[in-house]
Amino acid sequence: MSAPPDNYQEARTMTLEAFADTIIPGEKRHAGDRAVAGAAPGGGAVAAGALDLLHDPATGVAPSLDSLVITLNDHALRYAGDNGRPLDSAVPPFVALSFEDRTALVLELTAPEHPEKAMWVGLALFSNMAFDSAAHLDTLDALAQGHPGLLTIGYNRPGSDGLWRFPAFSYGRPLADPHPRTTSTGSPE
Repeated sequence: MSAPPDNYQEARTMTLEAFADTIIPGEKRHAGDRAVAGAAPGGGAVAAGALDLLHDPATGVAPSLDSLVITLNDHALRYAGDNGRPLDSAVPPFVALSFEDRTALVLELTAPEHPEKAMWVGLALFSNMAFDSAAHLDTLDALAQGHPGLLTIGYNRPGSDGLWRFPAFSYGRPLADPHPRTTSTGSPE
């Protein structure tokens, strides 16, 4: 097992950010950003709050994050050795990998035959949830703050009264005729 770096909290955060950024890439936050690889324009999972969601007690993941970080960095060391990739020791091993190598390692860890697949798929799902649904935020607050995931997927804003209405059907047509005894409010009689 790899030893924790001198500043473990910073290394832990960078490793989790690099993993989330591998799942849904975004642009670098600043020129020296090592965790976010800058593989895609706009905000990705990190900008969408993946770490906030991972640390939310409701997810049940927070107590295992330390061991996941250590294990992920151990896998990165092995991957780098197996593939002849030199690593910069100034950052955690997973962060030191190129975006392409991070992606290849995550694909390996989430493969159906990998014995640890469940934990890596779970971590990936929370990165997706932070981006796709802002599960850690109130939807109105997320939209007001310009949440990158909700804006990317075109999440509709509510009307001025705070209610969501959808005048156009999502499939461009009604999926079924309303039951004849449905009231004007959509309730059954």
